[in-house]
Amino acid sequence: MAAALIGGMLQQGISGANLRVIDLSAPARARIAELGITAHAQWDDQTAADVVVFAVKPQNMKDAVTGVGSRCGEALVISIAAGIRCTDIARWLGGHDRIVRIMPNTPALIGAGVSGIYATSGVGPDDRKLAENMIAATGKSVWFEHETQLDAVTAVSGSGPGYVFYFIEALEEAAIELGLDPQAARMLAIETFRGAAQLAATSDDGPAELRAKVTSRGGTTQSALSAMESVSVKALIVQAVKRAATRARELGDEFGDD
Repeated sequence: MAAALIGGMLQQGISGANLRVIDLSAPARARIAELGITAHAQWDDQTAADVVVFAVKPQNMKDAVTGVGSRCGEALVISIAAGIRCTDIARWLGGHDRIVRIMPNTPALIGAGVSGIYATSGVGPDDRKLAENMIAATGKSVWFEHETQLDAVTAVSGSGPGYVFYFIEALEEAAIELGLDPQAARMLAIETFRGAAQLAATSDDGPAELRAKVTSRGGTTQSALSAMESVSVKALIVQAVKRAATRARELGDEFGDD
């Protein structure tokens, strides 16, 4: 995700000379250096920043943030760690109050992502615009008034690509079992998802209406959907997404404790 953000900023015309990256991985630093960006294994005391982005896993967030509050100074702090709450980040930074949380998803890697954004009360209009502009090159974004809503964002769009890939995998597997060659099976599964998503995005009809229009009484689509409904596929999907939201809250509880 950090790579997606960096790539997006470079595409927006931000010079690599204005960016600094801290990564413990030597291969990762080498890849960053190829983009003309200075990469360090640890925070350089001589490095000052207007914006500090913590793009780490939830279990690593406390270690990454603790002890660097003085280096952050008055910078805008952005976190993309799932579940980790702003109050914990602020505490680890020694009381920092300019914090934005962004929950992106992996299609950001190709500029087709969608992100949920939340800001603390210490974040002014200019900071909000700055955060929005930073994420803009990776796709669309939606602001949320309450931080707890980001747990739902994590479950729906953050984890959502995994659900989509799972369904594409199932379509591909079904196509192969029905006698299609693997290459054709994959193409049909992926392009069907791509086209249906684009239709949903451009149509005035909602998903339910679009589904009804493609479902002829007694036809093949109705037969397949009836089979899914008979084992409560939709209810199970809703239940699974709610479980993901619960896990996001659990991550905040687990890794946000002192």
